Amino acid sequence: MRSKGKILYNPSFFLPFLLWVVAGGILLIAFSRRDLFYAINTHYDDALNALMYYITWLGEGSVIVTVLVLLMIFPAFRNRWYFFSALLCNIIPFFIQQILKSVFNFPRPRLLFYDKLWMHYSPDWPVLLERSFPSGHSEGAFSFFCFLSLLLPPRYNKLGFVFFALALAVCYSRIYLAAHFFEDVYAGSIIGTVITTLIFSYMAKYKDRFAGKSGTFI
Repeated sequence: MRSKGKILYNPSFFLPFLLWVVAGGILLIAFSRRDLFYAINTHYDDALNALMYYITWLGEGSVIVTVLVLLMIFPAFRNRWYFFSALLCNIIPFFIQQILKSVFNFPRPRLLFYDKLWMHYSPDWPVLLERSFPSGHSEGAFSFFCFLSLLLPPRYNKLGFVFFALALAVCYSRIYLAAHFFEDVYAGSIIGTVITTLIFSYMAKYKDRFAGKSGTFI
């Protein structure tokens, strides 16, 4: 959300995010990796199996890019500033988490708990074994929905909470689907939100450079 060149961070997104950072940090201190994974992955039913499978798509690059491109149908987003902001705010966090994945190369739950009968997974779900930390889907979802929340005009601020809830649902889905541990999605969410916010803030300072002589964007 922007006003006269200044950033007004949407509290409907950022306040829940701050609570998530605090609560998630406490959970990581209080419980083990196994306990946190077990608490989510083993509470399942057929409806959740289907829902989580589709919710996780919200963190897919193909879905994110499609939505960002479709937004250019609206005149307010049919300009160079939006194009470059959307590109940088979503692609830079992506490359950062990909680099971190390669550096750490941590095993995923299905590799560590392959012999545990309690682990829940479906043969229809992708088999992922390595490069667990951080979660790419979680980073992608938080980058994407954080970016959208920053674009919201003041009268639609409350949608920021919906965006946060959807991003958090992607994090939950990654654990539910046995693709990640809690710390993976936690780190991914922070990378996505912090880097996107910093880039958006930088881009907003130079918004006038993208404007034509009439003040409208070209």
